[in-house]
Amino acid sequence: MSPKDDWCLEDFEIGRPLGKGKFGRVYMAREKKTEFIVALKVLFKSELKKNRVEHQLRREIEIQSHLDHDNVLKLYGWFSDDRKIYLILEFAPEGEMYTSLQKLGKFDEETSANYILQLSAALQHCHQRNVIHRDIKPENLLIGGKPGHTKFNVLKIADFGWSVHAPSNRRETMCGTLDYLPPEMVLGKPHDAMVDIWCLGILCYEFLVGSPPFEANSHEETYSRICSSPLNFPPHVSKLAQNFISSILRKRPEKRISIKEIARHPWIVANARTDAENVAPIDAN
Repeated sequence: MSPKDDWCLEDFEIGRPLGKGKFGRVYMAREKKTEFIVALKVLFKSELKKNRVEHQLRREIEIQSHLDHDNVLKLYGWFSDDRKIYLILEFAPEGEMYTSLQKLGKFDEETSANYILQLSAALQHCHQRNVIHRDIKPENLLIGGKPGHTKFNVLKIADFGWSVHAPSNRRETMCGTLDYLPPEMVLGKPHDAMVDIWCLGILCYEFLVGSPPFEANSHEETYSRICSSPLNFPPHVSKLAQNFISSILRKRPEKRISIKEIARHPWIVANARTDAENVAPIDAN
């Protein structure tokens, strides 16, 4: 789909709804001239203003439009009218990973490793451009495909609403989703790109077990578990997978393994298809 500066609603045929968020809705849409299928995210200006998140949306657009990776949902463009803002996004046929996870309960180790490898490649792309996502979770991951391919099992990072461009690599704002918050955020300490690595570890645990490792009945208990509780694994999780997750979910950020080490870990090597057409390579340099 070619970029264009003067998009308007009349350029699209609007199809079925794909989802509903706090500030608007997402619809399948077709660009009339090319018949290209997209997802059209429709946001209400009044809701954005009321919740004081206009700056957050501007940042999301700026960040996502400058990322170009097979495992990052593409933002083709945006436009607005008097009441709404429209984001033209890549269409992911299989929808939210959260839906698949809820349906199956948990993923097997091969599926989990393939998704984690794809996610690590996408995060490396972001981090190399000084972008920290800060809200990796199943609801913000979509399952799509590549043009010309029939397999729709390609992970796509979406929803960059909490993302930040941080060349200084140190931030202090607490943000993200409770069960996925790293200890440094809970304790109010400065954080860097290692928060995304922590979230990747939490995600891998949830893939294999069906729930996050530090989930509790109250915010306070969850915070306490994140900061001080050891990891416990059900017996069906392999020793290699336990070692992989444990090497990521270390309370001190500097002790967590790096993106490059994730791709080389024996559990990933044993279970993920590194030759698969849906996996972009990790830069080893």
